[in-house]
Amino acid sequence: MLPNTGKLAGCTVFITGASRGIGKAIALKAAKDGANIVIAAKTTQSHPKLPGTIYTAAEEIEAVGGKALPCVVDVRDEQQINNAVEKAVEKFGGIDILVNNASAISLTNTLETPTKRVDLMMSVNTRGTYLTSKACIPFLKKSKIAHILNLSPPLNLNPVWFKQHCAYTIAKYGMSMCVLGMAEEFRGEIAVNALWPRTAIHTAAMDMLGGSGIESQCRKVEILADAAYSIFKKPKSFTGNFVIDENILKEEGIKNFDIYAVTPGHPLLPDFFLDEYPDVVTKTKESHDAVPEPKKPKEPKELKEEKTQPPPKMHTGAVEETFRIVRDSLSDDVVKATQAVYQFELSGEDGGTWFLDLKTKGGYVGHGEPSDRADVVMSMTTDDFVKMFSGKLKPTMAFMSGKLKIKGNMALAIKLEKLMNQMNSRL
Repeated sequence: MLPNTGKLAGCTVFITGASRGIGKAIALKAAKDGANIVIAAKTTQSHPKLPGTIYTAAEEIEAVGGKALPCVVDVRDEQQINNAVEKAVEKFGGIDILVNNASAISLTNTLETPTKRVDLMMSVNTRGTYLTSKACIPFLKKSKIAHILNLSPPLNLNPVWFKQHCAYTIAKYGMSMCVLGMAEEFRGEIAVNALWPRTAIHTAAMDMLGGSGIESQCRKVEILADAAYSIFKKPKSFTGNFVIDENILKEEGIKNFDIYAVTPGHPLLPDFFLDEYPDVVTKTKESHDAVPEPKKPKEPKELKEEKTQPPPKMHTGAVEETFRIVRDSLSDDVVKATQAVYQFELSGEDGGTWFLDLKTKGGYVGHGEPSDRADVVMSMTTDDFVKMFSGKLKPTMAFMSGKLKIKGNMALAIKLEKLMNQMNSRL
C-alpha cells in the first residue's frame, strides 16, 4: 500500500460522512501523517447495520496520531455545515482540504423512486457537496495545499447509466459537475478533483445493497484512501481531473492490487459509470436502435388466471431439472428478501427464454417471458446456466470472462448470486 510521507502533518482535512466507510478510511490515512481531521457527519449513535459514530471515528483518528474534531453535520442543513466550518477554523486555524464524501443511494427506476428518496439524494449528493464547498472555499483559498475532492464518477452520458436509476445518476453527476465548474472557477487557487473506484468497494452500505457474501467481489476502502492521499500530495495545478483509483496508484508504482482485495484472486465486481466492461454495458447505439415494442398490459383477472394455472410444459433436460429444483426451493421468505423478476436468454440445447419471478407470492418459474417486465436479463449458454446454479461456475467469473451478459439492475443481479449459494447443496 502507499506509504505515508508525513506531508499532511498539521493540515486540516474537512471530511463529510467520515464516521465510517470510505470517509473514515481517508481520514485515518491523513491522520497517520499527523493531520487534523474534521469529522462532519450526522451519526452520533451506533446503528445495528451501520456501525460507527463521529465519536468512535474520532477515537480511531487520534489513536493513529491525528487530531480529531467530531461535528454533527447533516449536509442538507446549511447552518450545520457553517457551524462545523466555524468550529474547524477556530480550533485548527483554517481548512486545507475538503473531501465531499457524504452520499445517498437508491438504485431504483423512475416510477419506483419515491419523491422523498429523490429529494434525499439530490439534497445530500449534489446540494450538500455544493454548499459544503461554498462554506470551505474562503478558507481553502488561504491554504498552500488547497484541495477539494469529491467522491463522484466521471461524467459519462451513455444512457445505460441513467435508464435503471435516473435519480441516483443525476444526483451523483451533480457532484461531478461541481468538479467541472469549480476547478475552472478557482483554477490556480484550489485544486478540485473527483475520485471514483474501478471496482465495488466493501462498506456497510455495500453489504446492505448486495447482501452477505458480496465482500469477496470487492476491494477494501484502503484503495480509495491511498488514491485520495496521492491526490492531496499533488500541486494546485492538478485540477479538474476525474481520477480512477487504480489508475493513479499505478502511476505511484503500485503493481500488486491483490493487497486491496477482500478476497485476493477472486473476480471483482466493476463499479457503475465506467464503460470498460462491455458485457454489462448496453452500447449507446443499441439502446437507441433496439427499443422493443411495449407489451399490452394484462387485465388483473387475466393475470391472476395465468398465475394460478400450472406453468407451461418445459423442455426436457438439465435446464428443466435445474428450474424444478429452484422452484422447490422457493418460499415467501425468499420472495420477500429478493423482490425481483429475472429473465434468462439461454442458447444451445434446451435453450430459449426462461424466467424466475421472485415478486409474486411464493415465487414462480417458467418457460417464456415473464408476465411482468424483468428487472434483470441474463444471457448465457444452457451449459453455463446449469453450472452457475449448481455452484460449478461463479456468476462473477462468468460475467468477467464474457460467458454471462447482464442487462438491468446490478444490485438485483447480486441478490440472485446470494440465492444461488443457498441452493448449491441441492443442485
